[in-house]
Amino acid sequence: MSRFRKQIRRFAKEEDAVGVVELILILVVLIGLVIIFKEQLTSLVKSILSKITSQSNSI
Repeated sequence: MSRFRKQIRRFAKEEDAVGVVELILILVVLIGLVIIFKEQLTSLVKSILSKITSQSNSI
């Protein structure tokens, strides 16, 4: 029975490592997308903020 528990623990540790690797890969992809589309994102945020400002002045 203890051998079975050791195998389960080892499997759980391996799964945690896979989760960390997946998380790091997702973060790398997101950072890459932000870097690639930085200008478009900046202009989008600026236009949204200007619309909010102009519409809040009319209220």
